[in-house]
Amino acid sequence: MTHRIFEPAAAADTLRTWLAEADRVLITAGAGLSAAAGYDYGDEHRFRELFPALHRLGLRSRYLVGVPLPPALRWGYWAVHIDDIRFSPGSNPLYRRLRGLVGDKDHWVMTSNVDGLFARNGFAPDRVFTPQGDYGRYQCATPCAPTTRDSRPLVARLLAAYDPDSGAVTDPGALPRCPDCGGEVEINVRVGPEFVDAPHLPAGRRLRRWLGTAPADTRMLILELGAGFNTPGVIRRPGEDLARHFPHSRLVRVNPKHPETPADLAGRALSVPVGADLLLDELTAPQSAPDPRVAP
Repeated sequence: MTHRIFEPAAAADTLRTWLAEADRVLITAGAGLSAAAGYDYGDEHRFRELFPALHRLGLRSRYLVGVPLPPALRWGYWAVHIDDIRFSPGSNPLYRRLRGLVGDKDHWVMTSNVDGLFARNGFAPDRVFTPQGDYGRYQCATPCAPTTRDSRPLVARLLAAYDPDSGAVTDPGALPRCPDCGGEVEINVRVGPEFVDAPHLPAGRRLRRWLGTAPADTRMLILELGAGFNTPGVIRRPGEDLARHFPHSRLVRVNPKHPETPADLAGRALSVPVGADLLLDELTAPQSAPDPRVAP
């Protein structure tokens, strides 16, 4: 890996140039982008606000996959978490600025995030590939069929029976069951082999066609935001492979902890060691007009 790192102001200047020169833009994003947008799963203060009962039990973050909670607590957590992350009203300024930055460039999004923030903030839903799932859907845990269902009515029912003091869903009848087989259900996120990926595959096929129709000399800009090593095979490595496939492409990696880029992409990879919010601040800041009194 190479450690050639650019500070935000210089990186913003380079990115503006690369974006202007790009024929196509592929935005790839991980949890760091949503954290920069205000949805940091590791934020203990926000966790304590939303889940006081779980905080009293010693839990400190929203990374609860695999934590053995009884169903009433588990579904209480999911209802509050999904309502906050996936169904929160209003637009998100960071994602809106990112959409404005891309403008009318031919673009696609591939993200490991399951919060729907791209589609909710101006990106065309049919050009967003979410291979890890979507909080907006739920599925049979078995699964008995390769289908998913809208989780909004489920979340509303759970919240109506939720007790913030205990953190539990107090009505056992509100706990979800599969409408088809009567078994347990799960939120449609990739955790194990039971994950139902069928609803997300059409977008993946459309993305592959879009990439497959790009000429070999396409100036592809791969803008990677907040993708670390939790699932590197989903975002980081595919982006690097695409940069190698298109010899005229460029890769921009924005990550405060893991900004390094491969040595074989030297000269057409930009390593930016800050959060996406700081880089977008630089990119969207008003540009000063040159002082006519200063000779060029």
